[in-house]
Amino acid sequence: MYNGVINVYKEPGFTSFDVVAKLRGILKQKKIGHTGTLDPDAEGVLVVCLGKATKLCDMLTDKDKSYEAVMLLGRTTDTEDSSGKVLTKSEVNVTKEQVAEAVYSFVGRYDQIPPMYSAIKVNGKKLCELARNGVEVERSPRPVVIHDIKILSMELPRVTFRTTCSKGTYIRSLCRDIGEKLGCGGIMEHLVRSSVNAAGTGIIFTEEEALTLRQIEEKVSNHQIEDFILPVDALFPDLVRYQVTEEGNKKLYNGNILQSKDFLTDCQEKKDGAKCLMYDKEGKFTAIYRFYADLHIWKADKMFLGENEK
Repeated sequence: MYNGVINVYKEPGFTSFDVVAKLRGILKQKKIGHTGTLDPDAEGVLVVCLGKATKLCDMLTDKDKSYEAVMLLGRTTDTEDSSGKVLTKSEVNVTKEQVAEAVYSFVGRYDQIPPMYSAIKVNGKKLCELARNGVEVERSPRPVVIHDIKILSMELPRVTFRTTCSKGTYIRSLCRDIGEKLGCGGIMEHLVRSSVNAAGTGIIFTEEEALTLRQIEEKVSNHQIEDFILPVDALFPDLVRYQVTEEGNKKLYNGNILQSKDFLTDCQEKKDGAKCLMYDKEGKFTAIYRFYADLHIWKADKMFLGENEK
């Protein structure tokens, strides 16, 4: 079984679930999960966790992402992108200067109303399922952060821009809001996720390094795929690493509390709540632990044991 994280280039037409399903067939394993949904028509970086690394999915979803988008002004749709039913068409009677001013006005924190066609749940039901049944419900605005926007080109009614934003930001809705501000409406015509900054790891996954499903299949056939799977512990280059003693090994494998006497090296942790990587007596990565300064102990945060290692 493969264990680690792989950077997949999701191509248009596939859902994120499609990518996971196809990877299960290519890699011949079931334990696979992605860390952030991309719309079917969108493309770009999709960070996928394999095997033991699926335990990191919840940690890696809290991150910033960069996108390159094409916005089409003068139109609104029910999906807020070009795949939906056209609701309105308007003349685009604005200057490039006015468009630029509107685009840049969204830099910073703002409250964004998520689209109806999204996986957000209201009263236990996904908004997209309600939308497909012709039901529209009121959505509460959610705070998002647009860290930066750069307009790459402008040939009205189309505007191509690059943006870096916080988790939970919908670029479709950003295009909608820019269009509303300009008074002509706007939709997202094309979207590429160019990078994902995995929170707390210092690792940035880029589109240049991502592999398509076809490329992954080729790497598997040529027995090269291991070179493109990032081990779990490699995601945390800045965390302190400890290897346990013979006596500490049993405690580690049971997920028990560890003390400095259980390590082969001297204690380096000083900050309360700091995480560290734990390796067994053979030097094999086994768990992420957290340091509690008041008691001077380490408690298990996440265990990465194999099926036969418990």
